[in-house]
Amino acid sequence: MNLFVTGGAGFIGANFILQARQQGWGRVVNLDKLTYASNLQTLVDLETDPDYTFVRGDIGNLELVNHLFEQYQPDAVINFAAESHVDRSILNPQDFIQTNVVGTFRLLEAARNYWQHLAATQRDRFRFLHVSTDEVYGSLGPSDPAFREETPYAPNSPYAASKAAADHLVRAYYHTYHLPTLTTHCSNNYGPRQFPEKLIPLILLNALEGKPLPIYGDGQNVRDWLYVTDHCEALYQVLRQGQIGATYNIGGQNEQTNLAVVETICTLLDKLVPQVGLSRSSLITFVKDRPGHDRRYAIDCSKISRELGWQPRENFDSGLAKTIQWYLDHPDWVAQVRSGTYQTWLKQNYDNRET
Repeated sequence: MNLFVTGGAGFIGANFILQARQQGWGRVVNLDKLTYASNLQTLVDLETDPDYTFVRGDIGNLELVNHLFEQYQPDAVINFAAESHVDRSILNPQDFIQTNVVGTFRLLEAARNYWQHLAATQRDRFRFLHVSTDEVYGSLGPSDPAFREETPYAPNSPYAASKAAADHLVRAYYHTYHLPTLTTHCSNNYGPRQFPEKLIPLILLNALEGKPLPIYGDGQNVRDWLYVTDHCEALYQVLRQGQIGATYNIGGQNEQTNLAVVETICTLLDKLVPQVGLSRSSLITFVKDRPGHDRRYAIDCSKISRELGWQPRENFDSGLAKTIQWYLDHPDWVAQVRSGTYQTWLKQNYDNRET
């Protein structure tokens, strides 16, 4: 297949592209705007790959996207392009509306125009896969059943609201224009190559340097953790076998409180990289909670398991051990990604937050 990946220099997109090329899923064109969380260093091994092409640009640039469709004749679009961090959406929601809503709309328009002019066999083969999040469903209570594909939307942050709006546009383009769309909702991803504003790499890297380990509120917010390569395999299954117009929830079946995640990281690091006289858990610092912080997410992924035969390969312990080892083995990547704008964001988000 010819795969048109948007946002492919971000965490999940880059891991998807690496797997696609390693496992022969298809040729890849990667369109990415290269914002703060993008990192081409992650894809450096593909620089000499003749079946991989990088284009710097915005999904909101309709002229550019139309040109790329015509030039590369993709069989599928996999849309990862999004502003994706809740804290940033609270500080600057406009960027999230522009990329996640307006950008998705323009990408859909370009895809519709391209698809409608394909020959019949190519039109039947074409797919538009939109990668979304469990956050569109809102927050669960401690004993509530996990999110299902039929769960009503109830977004609680500008990020979640912008992704919900994008989801609705994708659904509308399927029902109105019959564009062959697919939508997935994933739980919290973790694994190699993740930008260190997210919980696991932030805590891991701070702990290695003996810095405070900030946890919002009481640390009892619950997330379902999904190892990134498991997620990418699920996306490929949906792309190949998913029912057109359908939605699939993808979860790791690993619910953990934020505090438990941090304590596990501390325990593993104390074993792998001990520091005399220091227990990393002593660095845990509870800070003022962020506004509208959802209490619990949980994904029911029985549909994708039943229909497509997908199951996560990693449990939380095995995935976290692999993640920590990857960061320990790649200090140059860490140093490169933590420079510049990341340091500015850390000061903006954490320096004035009450403990």
